[in-house]
Amino acid sequence: MEALIRFIDILVYVLTFAVLGRVIMSWVSPRGEDPLTAILYQITEPILAPIRRILPNFGMFDFSPLILILLMNYLYPTVIRKFLIQILLNTP
Repeated sequence: MEALIRFIDILVYVLTFAVLGRVIMSWVSPRGEDPLTAILYQITEPILAPIRRILPNFGMFDFSPLILILLMNYLYPTVIRKFLIQILLNTP
């Protein structure tokens, strides 16, 4: 159980860096023609797309990476992690 929680912690950490990398690459290479941008897009788009559908349109600005980072780094350690631990402790 502890290994699974640690894995999820690492996954959240890596995903945070992938989102930050995608944001930085969108400034450096806006067309996204390089392999790194394609990999970061494949990793982050399945998570960013639902957030983007919920948010109102802000024109050129995409706030979905900011929302995701805030959710992962503030909501995950306080609420979601405790909920996952409770679920894992109650399963046989």
